[in-house]
Amino acid sequence: MGFNLFGRRRKELSIRVSDIMSVPPIVAHYTTPIADVAKLMYENRIGSVMLVDDNSVLVGILTERDLVKFVASERASRNDPAYTIMSRNPVTIDPNSRIYDALRKMREYNIRHLPVVDKDGKPLGMISLRDLIDLTLMLAT
Repeated sequence: MGFNLFGRRRKELSIRVSDIMSVPPIVAHYTTPIADVAKLMYENRIGSVMLVDDNSVLVGILTERDLVKFVASERASRNDPAYTIMSRNPVTIDPNSRIYDALRKMREYNIRHLPVVDKDGKPLGMISLRDLIDLTLMLAT
């Protein structure tokens, strides 16, 4: 239990990451061309794709921010592999974590997409800022 701004007691949310994560995870191999990953994002109406290695272990994430930097820098070709512009070693979360922990991580690291992985680092789903906004709206009604 904690206190809100007005000094009243509030209950901690018991909602877990697994309750609201987007599934199935949208993944691509880290050597997939940048243009193909961007197309995957467009077709799925998502803001990031998790990039995995040959063992399906998460090695990076390609986000809208990464694509903007790519276009602005003109340092790579659209046919270059995604690993050339991906964010390496992304911040992740366990599916059994509380939503509060996801919010805290996203705020602390200034990220909008938080990959949900199992104990072996394999993607299970994604928590996005949109998921958290949707949850907030649902709880407010």
